[in-house]
This record gives sequence, C-alpha cells and structure tokens, in this order.
Amino acid sequence: MQERTVDVAIIGSGTAGLNAMAQVRRAGRTFVLINGGEPGTTCARVGCMPSKAMIQVAEDYHRRTHLGKYGIDGHEAMTLDIPEAMEHVQDLRDTFVDRVLGSSTDDMPEDLFIQDYARFLEPTLLAVGSGDDEQRIRAGAVVIATGSTPLVPAAWQAFGEKLLTTDSLFELEDLPASVAVVGLGTIGLELGQSLHRFGVEVTGFDQQERIGGLRDPEVNRAAIDIIAKEFPLHLGAAVEITVDGDRLRVRAGEHRVSVERVLCSIGRVPNIAGLGLENLGVPLDARGLPAFDPNSMQVGSLPVFIAGDVNGQRQILHEAGDEGKIAGWNAARGERRAFRRKTPLAINFCDPNICAVGARFDTLAPDTTAVGEIKFAPVGRALIMGKNKGVLRLYADKASGRLLGAEMIGPKGEHLAHLVCWCIEQGLTVGDMLRLPYYHPVIEEALQAALYDLYRKVDVKNEGLTELATLEK
Repeated sequence: MQERTVDVAIIGSGTAGLNAMAQVRRAGRTFVLINGGEPGTTCARVGCMPSKAMIQVAEDYHRRTHLGKYGIDGHEAMTLDIPEAMEHVQDLRDTFVDRVLGSSTDDMPEDLFIQDYARFLEPTLLAVGSGDDEQRIRAGAVVIATGSTPLVPAAWQAFGEKLLTTDSLFELEDLPASVAVVGLGTIGLELGQSLHRFGVEVTGFDQQERIGGLRDPEVNRAAIDIIAKEFPLHLGAAVEITVDGDRLRVRAGEHRVSVERVLCSIGRVPNIAGLGLENLGVPLDARGLPAFDPNSMQVGSLPVFIAGDVNGQRQILHEAGDEGKIAGWNAARGERRAFRRKTPLAINFCDPNICAVGARFDTLAPDTTAVGEIKFAPVGRALIMGKNKGVLRLYADKASGRLLGAEMIGPKGEHLAHLVCWCIEQGLTVGDMLRLPYYHPVIEEALQAALYDLYRKVDVKNEGLTELATLEK
C-alpha cells in the first residue's frame, strides 16, 4: 500500500479548501488537496452564482409590470421563453465553475490534487480511495473543508425527481407549472420569488413565524407583508408531504396545496459521511462534528482544522474564504493563532433585499440599546424607482452611540448593508456616520434618515453642527 507524507492535507476543494491551499502554498509547505465529488465551489455550481443569474432574469421580466406607469406601451405582450432562460442560467453557471477550476486546480498534477474520498484513520493519517487504489497520507496537519449539502428528510427522499433542491433545480431544462417551497430562509425566498416571476404557481411554507432569517419583529412583519403580495405564505406549522397521483400534496395546519414539484430548502447538513471523524478521538456533537475554536478553526488541541460550510457556523462564501485562510495559515505554521472575525453580514437577494448586519436584534439588551427606523415609502429615490417598500432598523449602544447592527428589507439593501457593515467594522458612532457625506437623491438618504432618528436616542452628541466637523485651530 502506497503511503506518503506531506506537511498539510486539505480535504475539499471548495471556497474554504482553496483558500487554505493558497495559504499553505504561500508558506512554502508541501500539501495535497483531496476532493470527493464534483470539483468547484458550492457558490459557483449550485449556490449564489446560478441563483443570482436566475434572480436577474426574473427581476428583469417582472419589471414589465411597472412599465405602464411610465407610459411605456407594449409591455403586455412580453413573454419569457423559460427553456432559453434556464439555458442562460446554466451557461453562466458553467462559466463561473470553469473560472474557479481554471484559476485553482486545472493545472495541478495528480499527486497534488487527488479526486477521491478521504477518511481519517488517525488525526493525522488519512486513507484515500479504496481497494487496490487506496493510498495513505500522513500529514503534519489536516484541514477539513468538505462543505455541505441540502437537508432532505429521509421520508421525502422517496419522492425522487418530484423533490427539488439547489442541487437539481439549476439542471432543469424547463420549469414545472406549480411548486411548493418548503423553507423560507434565504434560499427559499430567493428561488421562490424567482420561480413566481418566471410564471410558476408558487406557494411558500415554513414552520417558523419568520422568513429570511429575520429576527427583528418589525422588519419581519414588513417582509411577510411584501412577499405575501406576490405568492401565498403559510407560516408557523409543520409541513407534511404525500403523493397525490403524479403530483405531491403539501399540508401545513389547515393549508393544503397540490403541486407538480416541491423545492426543499429547509437547511444544509455537513458533508461528513464516511469521513471517519470518530477516529479523531474527540467528542462529536449531535451532528457528528467536533468542537472547534471559531477564531483559529482548530479542533481541540489536535493539528486538525475545520473551515467553511462543513462546520455549520457561517455558511456564506466570504466567511468560508476567511475560515479557509485562517485554517491554512495555522496548519502551515503549526500554530493556533486566533484571528478577529469580521462583522457579520448576510444579504438575501429577493426583491426588496433582506439584510442583517452586525449584532442581531434578539441578542441586544433593550435597556442599553437604541433603535432608529425609517420606512422606505417616502424616500424620494425609492419612490422614483417604484420600489418604495420596506423598513430599515439600526441598533446602537445608548451610552456610547456606537453602531451595533441593523436589519432591513428595502431597495438596494445589498449596498446599504455594506455601508453599515463597514461603519460597524470601523467602530463608528451614530454621530460619526452623520458627518459623512450623503448625496441627493440617493437611496443612502434612507440610511441618513434612520441615523437621525437613532441620534435622538443616544447619549453621545456631536459638538457644533451634527452634520459638520469643526475645523481645528
């Protein structure tokens, strides 16, 4: 049996794994990258990139419903060729996957990039492949970056092709006439709204009373009101699915619907089947995962690091990238250095965008937290765009005035969320932010208005004019 030794073994060639590999390479250490299953990142293959391509088509087509207000004639005759649209989404998806592979693994020799499955025999000993092709790799450190896969309850797996996930939706050449979306988090909302705008009859279900991962009750109420105007939402009841001839019947409480397909978007589970994590010799949680330090990514005191979607903490591409860098840096140097994590940022690309930044509403103490709010209805730029729906809520520490977090549903929320995130990252106060420039008319004036509302509720005030800094003498 062949056995080899490397400084670092990286299991998984997604975003976290590739970023770990870059750090190991930069440190000049020997390594092997092992990947079982399809190469390329989840984001490029079945996640954020194909979904955004689909969202863009859906939003552009939906825009026709506004054109009559502007005196633009002929919009009633516009149609959407769904097979052609899906082909466009798939072409873009393939382009993104090719770019990832072309810039990372295409030219790697087979001894550095092994396309097979690995399993732990010991914390630093891996078996790769099986039978006569099995080889063993002894590594100074190991990075686990195997990603995640859509969660599908065992009972639902019997529905076969009638049950869709993100792994199968983007492979369709045509779309069904009706779909029930079960799970209205980021994936369910984005794809459910897009399917509706493609002309599919969509019904949404979630056993939670909230959607889009929102925790602020005011923002959640606004989001439910806005999205429910496009397609029906049934919340707060467990979902049951049964076969109904050649269709599926979905039931939640008193609500029932018969559909051609069900899109299951109730979460993701770590790809750890067959990985042999029990051989690490550390306790595993109910999901089968070991405890780890989120600032060093190290598993206990072992020379093993876990990064990206597989650990279930921050299943977002830029977070997976950061975790891969941290894990790779420490693995390559034999260290356990703790790195400060970036301000949390989550964006749902439904229309309007749903965004959460920094500290979440339900984690803040009401007695020490001030909340500022602005509804988008009167915001001039939003009104001109015909997108004046939603609400923005900002959270700050009352005593210091330092901005802590935000939740929103509103137009161009992806941009507002970044601005708020950057300001939190820099430790700015509400007063500091009000002294930044705001052009007119722009959507950022909604942020300015929310800051003015918040400024009245914090203790720390600017000297002189709120909007202007005093020249130093």
